Order: sequence, then structure tokens, then C-alpha cells
Amino acid sequence: MARIAIIGGHGKVALRLERLLTERGDHADAVIRNPDHAADVAEAGATPIVADVERLDVTALATLLSGHDAVVWSAGAGGGDPARTLAVDREAAIRSMDAAERAGVRRYVMVSYFGSPDRTIPESNPFHAYAEAKADADEHLAGTSLEWTILGPSKLTDGPGTGRIDARADEAGEVPRDDVAAVVAAALADASTIGRTIRFNTGSTPIADAIAG
Repeated sequence: MARIAIIGGHGKVALRLERLLTERGDHADAVIRNPDHAADVAEAGATPIVADVERLDVTALATLLSGHDAVVWSAGAGGGDPARTLAVDREAAIRSMDAAERAGVRRYVMVSYFGSPDRTIPESNPFHAYAEAKADADEHLAGTSLEWTILGPSKLTDGPGTGRIDARADEAGEVPRDDVAAVVAAALADASTIGRTIRFNTGSTPIADAIAG
């Protein structure tokens, strides 16, 4: 049984992931900012850990992550405020990577987006802050000593999952959140995904086959 810390544990992908991990016998700790969300993550089978990663320093994050076998970053500021986007999607994410290294947690899976790292989006575009934050975080992760995987799903939908994706597409399409969660779970169990960025849409290849190195 693996013990996995999911940062951003109340997100739509994270809640699905927690159910999948619990069903296969792993232990999921869901890191959440709002204590009102504890019941939801508990219902999904995870153990709620109330902590504001935007405010925790590396030392505090290392303490939080200590004893886990893997970290999944599935948090985000949700867009809107560029300052908070940078604070969460870049600064807090990078601190969590440094904390994982300090805590000796080798495995780290980043839920990013299909286009990252994209440095071509102009500052006038509302998406600019998010794209820059994710690019910085993904590039930092790739430069660490962690056993990392960066996952780049395309546009997320709430349709039912199919268990099949296309991990060879050149352009973004869409993919159900059910399948994104399944890809995260599969990546955690597949060492061939370490050191790789995997971008994907919905498709026709079974997930385990699509992500295998």
C-alpha cells in the first residue's frame, strides 16, 4: 500500500483520484485549505489534512509530506487574480517540490495542462499569468532530483470516462476528468512514466498502454 499526498485534495480531479486510490488499496491524504471540505474528501476515501500550502514555507511543507511515498500536485488558484495564480500555481508548487526533496519523498506527479510550458501567450491575455506560472513550476520540477512525471491533459470535461486516451496528439482537444484521475493513478503505478511529460486527449488507447514508456 502506497501513502500518497494529494495537494489540492478537494478539486474535481483530486476527488476522483482519491476514490481510485482507495479502491486499489492505497492510502490518500488530501491536503485541503478549507475545513468545510473535509467531509467530501473523507467520503471519497481520503484522510483530510487541513493546511494552506500558499502560506506554508518549505520546512512546514516538508513536515507535512514526510512519510509519504508520493506527492500529487492537483492544486490551483482557479484563475482570476494573477497575483494569487503566481502565489499558488508557481510559488507554492515549487516550494512543495523543494519540500518533497527535503522530506525524502522521491515520487512527484504534477497535474499541469496540455500546452505547458507555453511562453508565447501575451501579457494582455487573461491566461498569461496561469501559463507562466505553470511553465515555471513544470520547468523547476524537471530540474529537480525527484522521480517526476508531468501530466498535460487538454480541456477538462465532466463527461463519463472511457478509460482510453490519446497520448500522441499534437494539438489539444478535451478529456473527461474521470480519465485524468485514472491517468494520475496509472502514472503513480508505472515507473516508466518517470522523467516524462505526457500530454493527452481522450482517445482510443487504454490508459495503461498509452502512458507506458
